[in-house]
Amino acid sequence: MKKKIRTYINGFSVRRNQPLHPFTLLPFSRFTLLPFSRFTLLPFSRFTFSPFSRFTLLPVYLFTLLLLFPSCARMGQPDGGWYDDEPPRIIGASPAERSVNVTQQKIVISFNEFIKLEDAQNKVIVSPAQLEMPEIKGAGKRIIVELKDSLKPDMTYTVDFSDAISDNNEGNPLGNYTYTFSTGERIDTFEVAGNVIDASNLEPVKGILVGLYDDLSDSAFQTRPLLRVARTDGRGHFVIRGVAEGQYRVYALQDADADYKFSQKSEMIAFSHQIVTPSAGPDVRQDTIWRDSLRIDDIRRVPFIHYYPDDIVLLAFTETQTDRYLLKTDRQDADRLRFYFSYGSDSLPVIRGLNFAADSAFIIEPSAKRDTLTYWLRDTTLVNQDTLRIEMSYLMTDTLGQLVSQTDTLEMLAKTPYARRMKDWQREVEQWEKEQKKRRQREQPYDSIMPPKPLAIKFGVPSQMDPDRVVTIESPSPLERFDTAAVHLYSKIDTLWYRAPFELYPVEGRLRQFELVAEWHPDTEYSLEIDSAAFVDIYGLASKPYKQGLKVRSLDDYATLAVRLSGITDTATVVVELLSKSDAPVKRVKVEQGVAEFFYVIPGTYYLRAFVDSNDNGEWDTGDYAADRQPEAVYYYPREVECKAKWDVTQQWNVNERPRDHQKPAAITKQKPDKEKQRLRNRNADRARQLGIEYVVK
Repeated sequence: MKKKIRTYINGFSVRRNQPLHPFTLLPFSRFTLLPFSRFTLLPFSRFTFSPFSRFTLLPVYLFTLLLLFPSCARMGQPDGGWYDDEPPRIIGASPAERSVNVTQQKIVISFNEFIKLEDAQNKVIVSPAQLEMPEIKGAGKRIIVELKDSLKPDMTYTVDFSDAISDNNEGNPLGNYTYTFSTGERIDTFEVAGNVIDASNLEPVKGILVGLYDDLSDSAFQTRPLLRVARTDGRGHFVIRGVAEGQYRVYALQDADADYKFSQKSEMIAFSHQIVTPSAGPDVRQDTIWRDSLRIDDIRRVPFIHYYPDDIVLLAFTETQTDRYLLKTDRQDADRLRFYFSYGSDSLPVIRGLNFAADSAFIIEPSAKRDTLTYWLRDTTLVNQDTLRIEMSYLMTDTLGQLVSQTDTLEMLAKTPYARRMKDWQREVEQWEKEQKKRRQREQPYDSIMPPKPLAIKFGVPSQMDPDRVVTIESPSPLERFDTAAVHLYSKIDTLWYRAPFELYPVEGRLRQFELVAEWHPDTEYSLEIDSAAFVDIYGLASKPYKQGLKVRSLDDYATLAVRLSGITDTATVVVELLSKSDAPVKRVKVEQGVAEFFYVIPGTYYLRAFVDSNDNGEWDTGDYAADRQPEAVYYYPREVECKAKWDVTQQWNVNERPRDHQKPAAITKQKPDKEKQRLRNRNADRARQLGIEYVVK
């Protein structure tokens, strides 16, 4: 016999069509009956028993209940019943949602079940901006919001909970929920939406504030708090709700001091001179109804109110820190002093020794931006001195923004004391003596005097060389001298080795780095050989001999890529970068006559980034709000570029083909969208499949 059963559980249709057997599922119950050969439970309310049963009705009934009791369904348990997939439902609020003429500052929202409020400080946004942080907490079946700022007259207030609300047991999310009320006679309903991306790499900026001003002057951003605010999600997307009719300017602010205005140069910002006029109109969207995770049940056209503008793109940047002050000092290594400044200066500090003679005591090594200064001690006597007391005079920014002279007295203590260093050295000597003793006992060659440590030069010499690369050489400490005559480069022609011409010179602005430049011929072997003591540092340590073979790849191993750019009307220099899968530059060239050419490209998958180099310094430069200067424009080619060996690839690229917030390929975008809280209905579908039940959304 076959029986078709259909019922609705938690808003879902459940059907079963299979023969009855001892494990029969009741149509209006969550109980299952263990198999007994003497009687059968029918799918109706009456019982039929075998004529051979020796049980009376009452004992059987009690016995059946005892068997069924442990099988009662438990919500959310995989071994009984259906999962609770219903989100919490709002059953009331005080004041009521969308109330007008509200004067109270305490809001209570009630739900039909116990809820939890997740990360309210970061996820919940109250607009207009609240200078005093509101108190927002979940308590049982209620959420309580207490506004600390005085309510503004004739103003629409919104409390945007985003996805912070879910039920307490199963974590079913309520979804993006916004509570609204007004202190005036009406509710403002316009919305303004868009995206915030990092101006330097077009990454979505998560968690940055986006706000509106009805004051259109440039000074408002630095003198007044934002009027209405929202926060971006993991896609960099924002929606500002409760906007009144009028004209506005839009700003983004990573508010470090919670004053809702641009007050520190360390704060990431975005600004636009575009005037925004909110509007709305009827529109239709397509909603997809899924039968399950793989099958579409229906596609419906749903009318809705479309709010404009919804495509604002803000390019966020951090200004260059020009306020100069001393961040910290250290003497991590006994042979050098380090001074860290917030901003570089062409004027170096003046140092006077208080317990030593500072004249000619140092070799100064500035960083590329001159914001970190390393003072190398020339004399080993000073290196062995644990404490150096100095008086340092340097330029710093005062409260008026002017550079003034500042003098500090500092004690520079070596992190590792001299006694400890001597003990470590003595331990090395004893270890070396033990090794030499073992060699002597084995009648092997040994030394009687421990040789000094060699200067550990770092050579950047790859075994596989590209024709457009250079060999790098870096010393761990400043050099007293280096002998170019002790450096030799040989090339192999047929079976013979010949001297190859090269140039070795210091890298500009780098005290301890050198470059070896040669004309590398494709498909040719080379040998770089350096004699001992070619490099000697200021402490007398000499380099040991070095020999490294390298081979330049054949031209057949490379691809050539030509990128033809269009869409840039700026006459400034344009730089195009070839990027790896990690979004790191592999090669960089300037555009010449609308074309960027990349030679000697190793086969692989690449991406493209371009920026307008307005000041022609070869680097991307950030913006400046006071100077009304946007950061230099950056573009990404929206697709990957495949380069194959022996192929000459030509790629057309219109940089305005897509809006900039949709240009960067997802494969190299590091800021991924927030993981959405999924409704858990797929668990019920899995359970239905295990029971042989067809699970259909009602």
